[in-house]
Amino acid sequence: MATRTNPDSALAGLLPEGVDAERVLIHGGLIVSIFLMGLPLILALIMSTQSTSEVYQVTNVGIGSEGLSNYGDALGEFNFGQYIINSIVMSLIIVVGKVVLSLFAALALVYYKLPYERAIFMFILLTLLLPVPVRIVPLFDLMARLGWGNTLMAITGPYIASATAVFLFRQHFMSIPASLVENAHLDGVGPLTFLWEVLIPMSKGMIAGVSVITFIYSWNQYLWPLIIMTDQSKQVVQVGLRFLQGAAQSGLTQWGLIMAGAILALLPPLAVLIVMHRPLLETLAIQQK
Repeated sequence: MATRTNPDSALAGLLPEGVDAERVLIHGGLIVSIFLMGLPLILALIMSTQSTSEVYQVTNVGIGSEGLSNYGDALGEFNFGQYIINSIVMSLIIVVGKVVLSLFAALALVYYKLPYERAIFMFILLTLLLPVPVRIVPLFDLMARLGWGNTLMAITGPYIASATAVFLFRQHFMSIPASLVENAHLDGVGPLTFLWEVLIPMSKGMIAGVSVITFIYSWNQYLWPLIIMTDQSKQVVQVGLRFLQGAAQSGLTQWGLIMAGAILALLPPLAVLIVMHRPLLETLAIQQK
């Protein structure tokens, strides 16, 4: 009867003494996974340096002849730098507005005795079930009635209220010891002072994590800005990538130019992730060992 060989045992026979076969398999799998996930980014970087004819040569996987000229064309000729600035401004406004509003909402839900408090909280969570396409028509009508069409308020206002941020802050506030709240009441500390001097200092990691998530979410907005903004100079970077797709050379899409724009669009959220990755991991309850 044939016996089944353990892969770990077979690998252990090929490795030097003292080397853990299981660890080698795990690290090997991780390296392969990282390579596969990073491969599209590597290809995009390479294509961003190639001319249109070089991109369409499938076997050409080397650095192209264009160098950084595609980046210069995107920033200069196609005004991509302005789209990046528009997205940064939009994202920062949404981050600040969402964090402030969500902090106040969570404070009210946790520390105020509201009638039907649980029902209010459940209603807030139910808004997460509404898909974006369902909200677009009434939201567009509301923006038109307010006279906000084609303005910064139109692309920031609808995203400031967030059930997700309220939920995260509420759960965090509920984990704060009740003794702190009781001591604050005994000392006559008001709700705003309690929020500013106690809750916010104890919630810096959560605030930073929510800010990162909100920034990336805001940065990736495409459909709503495309619909509500008619002035091309006020558009955001994701819609700007669509404008690059319309640029053709000899009837061929300039993929080198598009990849250069995609890399430029990737840089701000990547920088935010690199700088703020620890608070983000804390927010997602991921512990590094």
